[in-house]
Amino acid sequence: MKIERAAVVGAGAMGSGIAHVLALKGISVALIEASEAFAKKAVEGISSNLDRQIKKGVIDSSAKDKALSKIQTAADLGAAKNAQIVIEAVPEKIEIKKDVFTRLNSLCSQEAILATNTSSISITRIAAFTRRPKNVIGMHFMNPVPVMKLVEIIRGLETSDETYQIVKDLTLFLGKTPAMSLDFPGFISNRVLMPMINEACFALMEGLSTKEDIDTVMKLGMNHPMGPLELADFIGLDVCLDILNVLFEGFGDSKYRPCPLLKQMVASGRLGRKTKRGFYDYV
Repeated sequence: MKIERAAVVGAGAMGSGIAHVLALKGISVALIEASEAFAKKAVEGISSNLDRQIKKGVIDSSAKDKALSKIQTAADLGAAKNAQIVIEAVPEKIEIKKDVFTRLNSLCSQEAILATNTSSISITRIAAFTRRPKNVIGMHFMNPVPVMKLVEIIRGLETSDETYQIVKDLTLFLGKTPAMSLDFPGFISNRVLMPMINEACFALMEGLSTKEDIDTVMKLGMNHPMGPLELADFIGLDVCLDILNVLFEGFGDSKYRPCPLLKQMVASGRLGRKTKRGFYDYV
């Protein structure tokens, strides 16, 4: 099945980025948010990001115009009714995802693929909110979506081979690189990444070194583009904590227990770049 009509539920940084790359490849996108005004603001952000691509010579102005013409905003989930694939990008809260997937199951055709951009929640659990588990799959894009090449594709217990192949083909069509994971807590990316970030938090909490030196060791010694504490600020400390809680609860292993300092910072509202205060201050 060639994907020509898509819907993206959630117009935050991830959802708008996903809509951006879909539209740039000529796929019609319904970008759905609870607020029409928020969805339209997301399109303004997409327009600005397309301008950056023009300045870098990645695309020309005509490509921008064509891409924007492919995006329609909506404040009603019913706008996903005719989509061949729906990609959910709402917050990492299971109750929100349950509501979205339960409603999508009733709205969309039985052939439609229901994908989730979740970074840690079980695909099998999400699929159980529908009557089509074979059509439910994880499609975990990396942030910022227009720049990052990886898409982690996660197969739930009952995800069909056909669904997987369609999503893999779509990923390649978008110019991304797919990596397949089975449905275990954290998948590949966050099962490896979050313990590193968490250990950096413990090192800081225990006074092993300064945040700057912890990040410098990982950047210069391990050739990481960002240190773990700087990266945590970029991801969002609340998101990191949510994922660590999923790992801790899913495996029941103390090595995944969230660092008390991370929990304290989230409780205080220091969430990273999005609040301009995390491990570092952003002004």
